[in-house]
Amino acid sequence: MADTKHYDLIVIGSGPGGYVGAIRAAQLGMKTACVERDKLGGVCLNWGCIPTKALLHNAELYREAITHGKEWGIETSGVNVNWDQVIGRSRKITGTLNNGVAYLFKKNKIDHIAGHAKITSTAGPVTIEVSEPAGAYYDGTGGAAKETITAERVMISTGAAPKQLPFAPRDGKTIIDSSDAMSLKKRPDRMLVVGSGAIGMEFAYFYNAFGTEVTVVEMLDRILPIEDDDVSKAAQRVFSKQGITFHTGTTVKAIDKAKGGVKATLVDVKDDSKTSGVEVDVVLVAVGVGARCDGLLGDGIEMELVNGHIKTDYRDVPEPTYATSLPGVYAIGDVIGPPWLAHVASEEAVTCVERMAGHHTLGVDYDSIPGCTYCNPQIASIGLTERAVKEQGIEYNVGKYQFKGHGKAIAVGATEGIVKLITSKPYGEILGAHIFGEDASELIAEIAIAKRLEATAEDIISTMHAHPTMHEALHDAALGTEGRMIHG
Repeated sequence: MADTKHYDLIVIGSGPGGYVGAIRAAQLGMKTACVERDKLGGVCLNWGCIPTKALLHNAELYREAITHGKEWGIETSGVNVNWDQVIGRSRKITGTLNNGVAYLFKKNKIDHIAGHAKITSTAGPVTIEVSEPAGAYYDGTGGAAKETITAERVMISTGAAPKQLPFAPRDGKTIIDSSDAMSLKKRPDRMLVVGSGAIGMEFAYFYNAFGTEVTVVEMLDRILPIEDDDVSKAAQRVFSKQGITFHTGTTVKAIDKAKGGVKATLVDVKDDSKTSGVEVDVVLVAVGVGARCDGLLGDGIEMELVNGHIKTDYRDVPEPTYATSLPGVYAIGDVIGPPWLAHVASEEAVTCVERMAGHHTLGVDYDSIPGCTYCNPQIASIGLTERAVKEQGIEYNVGKYQFKGHGKAIAVGATEGIVKLITSKPYGEILGAHIFGEDASELIAEIAIAKRLEATAEDIISTMHAHPTMHEALHDAALGTEGRMIHG
């Protein structure tokens, strides 16, 4: 092995938490290295956030052409789908992003070390053994040892991996996870999606748009269960109209492989005597994620976990440093638990390294985290749902505005959806916002900054919104909280 290199900070994992944290550390003068066992950019850039949006955009264009083309005066003799190109474009984008992260590392003089990182000692400087790269599905055994490196501090940002059904493990062909769903060589005729969270719904929308017969199974009584009840209800109605079949209050009891596909047994949550079956080509399991900690620690080293995620101080103290139970070792992002969002990981990483450097930082506002689901119509939310407000006993007002009467929505043919704003009594503090409709993921930013600045409904009302824009819907919803909506 080569002589041991020593760093101020070693980052394990190069996803949106890892690479952002590494860059910020380098900007602050730290000698920094980032160890990545797969492709630069992590799951987000390679198998998640960005390439899925490329696929979803393709699906939107295709649906627009076949559903609205004639209405809009754009007639075609036929719309053909080149599946290889649909998938290929998405994969090509990941290459561009990989190169972009590599360029940023070079620009900021960050050492990129390809391989699997294992913490072997925390006595004195933290020691890491780097072995041959093993890819995303690391089995814990690793390859041949390449080198040993040390650091004053280590930041773990290894993210999360899809959970599997215990009775039906992933095989990458008929039982797949989200990574597999991004690169299927052939579009399946029939698909079962287990789980109706953001990942499940995005892929359900994508495949349904291209003609796959999609069935979604959700254990709870509504789809998109973390969203506001009104949004869940509206979304189920709209996506059912698009052709997706939903089974809520239902679980999958068994998956039996058969020639050419699988047969799944569905069970009613409240009455297990009520069963049904569905035959499909592919089952996509989207039941959540778990921390990616495999092979991270050497023999004799133990780290405190909570519900399978690395425990840090971020839920325990007002100004967390993201320290773990191991001296000199920190952790951020999906590996420390929910919310499993790329933008949260990035903000936690910046906060972590700035506090390492002794800088004052406001840190992460965990009460004002926007979440988005990018099917069409989109879903976006921030803050409390109406259900949560009631449970907390807060007195509140609600403004609900429908897109069906909205000028810009009518103009672009996107009249499905609602904006729901929840404010406190008597001062109009913004408690939560929930949007289902065109450009929801963009619209939520206005409420995010308003909430961060402790703005009220009156502040939204008194802010002039350009006409015609989708943003005017937020203005009307704010008016609705005071009983003076103009267009609703």
